[in-house]
Amino acid sequence: MEQRVFAISRPAPILMKYYVILSFAAGPFFFIPLIPLYFRYHTLKYEFDQEGISMSWGILFRRQVSLTYARIQDIHLTSNFVERWLGLGRVQIQTASASAGAEMTIEGLREFEMVRDYHYTRMRGVKQTAGSPGQPAAADGTDLAAALREVARELSAVRQAIEPLLERRER
Repeated sequence: MEQRVFAISRPAPILMKYYVILSFAAGPFFFIPLIPLYFRYHTLKYEFDQEGISMSWGILFRRQVSLTYARIQDIHLTSNFVERWLGLGRVQIQTASASAGAEMTIEGLREFEMVRDYHYTRMRGVKQTAGSPGQPAAADGTDLAAALREVARELSAVRQAIEPLLERRER
């Protein structure tokens, strides 16, 4: 899955068709929103790597957004009726910034669920197993259960060390 996500660097060609349909909502002035959407489509680039996500677009006013997995707070999938009809989706990535909206919206993806799942596992810090690189570790809670047992043993040892002190204090 990791290699498939890293291979995505541009939006799907069907995104331009979505932009044309979207611009027809402006009626007879459809060409006004179509021009910036055309340039956005042709300059939109994504880069996914081990540290985070980068997205850039624009000709006159170049914009680039880079997020590390440590900054990501939440990931959402959205798609309206037309996007679902075309098989597209948007991955909205939110950080702990002051804005209420998404910090980054990766649009024009056909593999949006795979991209969301990959970034979600990277965001949560899922460890890779040594025997099978590229596959997430078992998420059945075995590591969590072992950690909780260790914490319980340590708390029991602390309680046993404190009880004699509390008994002496009461006398």
